[in-house]
Amino acid sequence: MKIKKIVVVVFLYLFNYNYSYSIEPEIFVQSTVNRASKILSENISKEKKMDELRLIAKETVDIRGIGFYTLGSVRKTLNDDQKKRYAILFEEYFLKSFSSRLAEYTNPEIDVQSKEILSENYTIVNSLLKGTPERPEVKIDWRIYTKKPENPLIRDLIIEGLSLARTQKEEFSSILNSNDNDINALFKTLEEFSKN
Repeated sequence: MKIKKIVVVVFLYLFNYNYSYSIEPEIFVQSTVNRASKILSENISKEKKMDELRLIAKETVDIRGIGFYTLGSVRKTLNDDQKKRYAILFEEYFLKSFSSRLAEYTNPEIDVQSKEILSENYTIVNSLLKGTPERPEVKIDWRIYTKKPENPLIRDLIIEGLSLARTQKEEFSSILNSNDNDINALFKTLEEFSKN
C-alpha cells in the first residue's frame, strides 16, 4: 500500500513538473529561431513555408498583446464587439505580414548572445542575424513577456534599434488620425491587406 502511495506521489510530482517548469527567455528565442530556420531551409513552396511559419507565430508571439498595444489610446474607446473584431483582423494581418516577409529569407542564421532582465514580466534577449554576401549582419533584440515563465511570448522585435511594435503603432495612428479616429477605417485597411 505504501509503495502505491509513493508511486502516485512521484507520478503527480513528475506530471506537475512537466507542465509548470520555466523556460529561460534566451533558450526560448534560440529554439524559436531554430524552428523557423529549419522551415526556411526546406525545399518547399513559399506558401507552405508561410503556413508553417504562421503556426510558429501563433505559439510564440503574443499577437493579441501586440495588437492592442498598436492601437494606442483608441483601444479604450472600443466596445466589446469592436475589440473582438479588431483582435481577429489584427491576427490575420499580423500572420500574413510576418510569414510573407520571413518566407523571403533562406536559412537565416541567428545567434543569441545575451539577455537583460528588465522586470519580472520582461526580458530583452540580444541576438545577431549573421551577415551573408547579400546582406550585412543585423542586430535583433527580442522583447520577451515572461509573466508566465512556463510560457514566454514574444512582444516585440527591435531591429537595429527600431521597434517593430512601435512602428506598427505609428502606422495605425496615422490611419486613424487621417480618418477622425474612426476604427472602421483601420478595419478596412486590415481587411484589404489580408485579402490581397
